[in-house]
Amino acid sequence: MVNENKSKKILLLYVLTGLGFLVFLSVMLSTSLKDRHLPSLYAKKSSKAERGSIISADGFHIATTKKLYKAVVNNRYIDPQKEELFIQLFSIYSGIEASKIRKRLKKRKGVVVLSYLIPEKEAQYLKKLAYELRSYKVFMSLKNKRTGLRSVHGLSVIESGETREYPYGDVLTPIIGYPHKLEDEGYTRIKGVKGLEKRFDEDLSARGDGSSRGKRDVNSYIILNKDSFTKPILNGLDIKLSIPISLQIKIEKMCSLMKKDLRAQQVMLAVMNSKTGKVLAIATSNRFLPKKIKRSDYPSLNVGAIEYSFEPGSVIKPVTFALLLDKGLINPYDLVNGHNGKYKIGKKIITDEHKFAWLSAEDVIVHSSNVGIAQLAQKLTGFEFHEGLKSFGFSHKSTPDLIYEKAGSVPHISQLNRKIYKATASYGYSLRANLMQLLRAYSVFNNNGRMVRPRIIDSFVDEFAEESFIENEEAIQVIKSSTASRMKDILIKTVNKGTGTKTRVKGLVVGGKTGTAHIVENGQYVNKYNTVFAGFVNDKKTNYTMVSVVVKPKKSQFASQTAVPVFRQAIEIMIEEAYLTPLQVDVIK
Repeated sequence: MVNENKSKKILLLYVLTGLGFLVFLSVMLSTSLKDRHLPSLYAKKSSKAERGSIISADGFHIATTKKLYKAVVNNRYIDPQKEELFIQLFSIYSGIEASKIRKRLKKRKGVVVLSYLIPEKEAQYLKKLAYELRSYKVFMSLKNKRTGLRSVHGLSVIESGETREYPYGDVLTPIIGYPHKLEDEGYTRIKGVKGLEKRFDEDLSARGDGSSRGKRDVNSYIILNKDSFTKPILNGLDIKLSIPISLQIKIEKMCSLMKKDLRAQQVMLAVMNSKTGKVLAIATSNRFLPKKIKRSDYPSLNVGAIEYSFEPGSVIKPVTFALLLDKGLINPYDLVNGHNGKYKIGKKIITDEHKFAWLSAEDVIVHSSNVGIAQLAQKLTGFEFHEGLKSFGFSHKSTPDLIYEKAGSVPHISQLNRKIYKATASYGYSLRANLMQLLRAYSVFNNNGRMVRPRIIDSFVDEFAEESFIENEEAIQVIKSSTASRMKDILIKTVNKGTGTKTRVKGLVVGGKTGTAHIVENGQYVNKYNTVFAGFVNDKKTNYTMVSVVVKPKKSQFASQTAVPVFRQAIEIMIEEAYLTPLQVDVIK
């Protein structure tokens, strides 16, 4: 019996020993697997890449990105004896009123965001302040109840996002466009919605964030040495325009003044190098502040130069005439019956502002005769007319640099086989175009018959200042060089003796054509008009194509009193800015 009890005691001892050993093993395993919450010997830091800028031809940043930071503090760690010191120093460095900081700190215990919108410059100052506050022992060391470890949490200045800045206000809007904010894992990014901001959103967007990792010093800053790792930031590409801001500002101001004077809905003007297609100005009276868009600005958000499509009127007459001349169907000296200002085709009576009995074919353009061009156009087949209008760029998008273009339309071949459609299309009705299409078409007359594509973007620039230039597209030969030369002479004659006399400038070669067209509302022509002057202006060195459009002027329905003065004032601005140099003619006494 005694031996049996002894055996039981020995067995119990073994069981307890075994259980104790198992508990010891489980504790050791748990300890080895569990996070030990020891301070890391390493630190890491990330930096967000920025959206690229939009830069004018003369080097001014029209749209640029500014980083925003947020300042965060855990007020439990602030020494109560030094809280006021913290408030006063933070106020000085941040520019935020001390009373506001005090109020935010008292609102809650724990993590407090003192500001979400700290600019980059102030953020750098605050980061230095955060370092100094540690040395002043403004922050206390507290024990973590869960881990039992003591730590200090000071002031943190963290990148919170980016905002888009437009230093020159409404300059070049709506071409520049505007962005929207987009949240990306707690970081505010910018995304383009309209204009160049939208068209080149992918190019402008940040391409890769940067980061650094390495051993840390006692203040948790990364020690940069051969053992540390740094991934460089890849910012978005900068876009450099062909448009100089100095010229753009002056032309925009002129458009705004002319809108008021002419009591118009909108005044637009574009200038382009006739040989390269580089746009020097693309201005409108209707602009907006990209960061302060109001409901009343909504109509101005569209790019009128490509999104406003209209019947262009008599500026199409030179295009019709060039097609006839290029095919040898007319001679500029042919006589045309003016029918004393009235000509009937079917049930429609075509009229002229000025009555002519007979006039030469080229004077049909010079004096803008609807009756004359309607008769001459009958020499074209519907196919020739249709294809000819398309070859001048009508019904095609004018530029690759802008989006949401309304490409307009030309009548179908079957329509142009009918006399009445052929007649109305010959003087700019029955088809629709926008300002940039007219700019492109008229480059043909100033570039030996070759048509260039308008370009607003000159180059892309990366963070290493490496510039990638946009290659000029090969010009399209639309009409023979000899035809273009004759058309150029006719358009110069139109300025000297016809409807565009007010655009003449001594010492410069100016040519062009006026256009006035009724506006259609609810399917009916109403007593409202668009007026246009399309043409060119050249000095000894450079050839420019230029188009002015006035939408619904109330002061006058005539292009000679609306679009022509706009064109003329643009020439004067270009002379002031040294883009044109009139030839000085010596006077012989």
